[in-house]
Amino acid sequence: MAMLSLCGLSDDTLFKSKCEVEENEAFETFRSDNTVNQMNLYSLPGNPVENMRMITARDTMGRPIELNFHHGTTTLGFLYQGGIVLAVDSRATGGQYIGSQCMKKIVEINDFMLGTLAGGAADCVYWDRVLSKQCRLHELRNKERISVTAASKIMSNMIYYYKGYGLSIGNDASWI
Repeated sequence: MAMLSLCGLSDDTLFKSKCEVEENEAFETFRSDNTVNQMNLYSLPGNPVENMRMITARDTMGRPIELNFHHGTTTLGFLYQGGIVLAVDSRATGGQYIGSQCMKKIVEINDFMLGTLAGGAADCVYWDRVLSKQCRLHELRNKERISVTAASKIMSNMIYYYKGYGLSIGNDASWI
């Protein structure tokens, strides 16, 4: 921005919203091969439900800490004659802990399809990226845009194989 350089400022974070600043800082801090190359998808750990039982975190008094996962995301989708409206909250929590006040819970699957996230953030983001990849592969193979029905069928078929693994996912799909 020309005004920044004129005033001698080098950082434009003063003019960004709090969410944009936090998002940029978080991305730079946690950037890895998995976020830089979106086609590089790591595999899931083996049987996470059993592995969670082996965690032996203790509080300052030496008592075991119970891990209670509370879910409370609200996602709404409305279809009307002129298009769609998606509404979500933006808070990411883990029990009493608030991880972020500005989590992006509406994600772009492709240029014509949106998804909303509900459940564990890592699970949802991972599987939405996998679905985006599968939708793009479908478009390249068949030379036509994938339908919402086909995309939701792909998603349900992929996730079915991980039934019982403790995934925390709730997805809605819409077209624009």
